[in-house]
Amino acid sequence: MMPAREDSGAWIWLTRSMEFARRGEGLASPNPIVGAVLVRGNEVVGEGAHTYEGMRHAEIIALEAAGKKARGATLYVNLEPCCTTGRTGPCTKAIIAAGVRRVVAAMADPNPAVSGRGFRQLRKAGIEVEISDIGGHAHKLNESFAKWIHTGQPFVTLKTAITLDGQAALLRVGRARRRPWITSEESRREVHRMRHASDAILTGIGTILADDPLLTDRSGLPRRRNLLRVVLDSKLRLPLRSRLARSAEGDVLVFTAALANSARARRLRDAGVEIVRVPARGSKLDLRAVMRELGRREILSVILESGPTLNRAALEAGIVDKMRLFVAPRIAGARAALPAFAGWGMTKPHALQNVTSQTFGPDISIEGYLRDVYRNH
Repeated sequence: MMPAREDSGAWIWLTRSMEFARRGEGLASPNPIVGAVLVRGNEVVGEGAHTYEGMRHAEIIALEAAGKKARGATLYVNLEPCCTTGRTGPCTKAIIAAGVRRVVAAMADPNPAVSGRGFRQLRKAGIEVEISDIGGHAHKLNESFAKWIHTGQPFVTLKTAITLDGQAALLRVGRARRRPWITSEESRREVHRMRHASDAILTGIGTILADDPLLTDRSGLPRRRNLLRVVLDSKLRLPLRSRLARSAEGDVLVFTAALANSARARRLRDAGVEIVRVPARGSKLDLRAVMRELGRREILSVILESGPTLNRAALEAGIVDKMRLFVAPRIAGARAALPAFAGWGMTKPHALQNVTSQTFGPDISIEGYLRDVYRNH
């Protein structure tokens, strides 16, 4: 264990607990991601992160690592310790039994059925409890879990790349099968990190027909279940020879309004593609019905990577929680003719809140929220 100073500030240890929590990305869903750090005197005596398959919660792993040194220690954790019995026993019981003196948590459990109960149990046992989410980072870590536990529907992030003149795609060069990348390699690595942290990726059939993408998580990081690749295809036009269909291993889901027992549907099923029929509103699929079905399947987070038609429909349907724009310092020119925003014809403006920016290589990433899932469900 690393030497440290407990009095150097709770934010150091809470930040460290969040770093451990991120180890659960791609591994903990449908549970929240949790990291725990036990500090006694000037020494970190135990640390842990939760993964779904590992069963044990982060607090239990940290307590087991600390052993007898847990007595009198302070537990720093990014989420309120659980107080109920599910797949595991309550963490509060183990914390009390270990003789932990103080618990500093970044936030309460977003599940309204248990929120605050863990803290009350700990205080009743004489343990000092403090709650401090520094900069809102802990809330961001589990925003997908919060949306799902409150609504039964996944948290949706709309991701798109654009040029300085607002184009979402570049023209193909010569006889090239695919369009040139808009953004840099650094931005593309970040997108695969985003995919890794998501349960599903969603696109429309237009993107499949135009670009024949794989839509896989190529971050190289471990994940518990494959990234679910979801296509909205109202007329069931997905080609059997598409890279998506040819690579399907129970991880491709197509929503359609067409007959689900047609000959084409049977051939796609034989190829490993799952087909689900949902209602349509006019010529468009009911996006809220799609979200309800994904939530029923314990899909907590969805990254939307599509063209302007589906992006517009998703915003108008109110299913988008966050937007992530990667702006590249390039000019596409008018001939590119695939504007990311202009001409969408949306019926109302969509203002982003809590806007932040980062750089990835020469690109600028802009992130903003359309709603606070902890307050507005």
